[in-house]
Order: sequence, then structure tokens, then C-alpha cells
Amino acid sequence: MYEAQKENDRVTTVCYGKTRVWDSREEAERYFLEAMANTDGSERSRYTSVYLGIKSGLDLCTDEY
Repeated sequence: MYEAQKENDRVTTVCYGKTRVWDSREEAERYFLEAMANTDGSERSRYTSVYLGIKSGLDLCTDEY
């Protein structure tokens, strides 16, 4: 994969105060989708906020809603 493609695929998430840089946007999507499916209430809302940011193409996605 070209370096430019890697940069475009990279996403940073902040959830529960933990910052994580993902080299694969697809991997981050899968992680947060699974987290949403396995939680409820305010915890699900946090994961959903991050997930929607990733799907929207944001470079920095947080759990603040």
C-alpha cells in the first residue's frame, strides 16, 4: 500500500479518555460496531458517537455527544 493511502486510511479515536490511532479505518469501524452491539445505554451512545465519526470520514473521532 502506498504511504498516501495509509495516511488516508488512518483514524484517531478517543473513547473513555483513551486515544488510539488506527492504521485501518475498516478495523476501527468493526471494533466500534461490535462494541455498540454488545452494550446499551450511555456506553452504547459513546461507541455510537465514535463509530459515526469514523463512517463520516473524520480523522479524529470522540465519544463526546
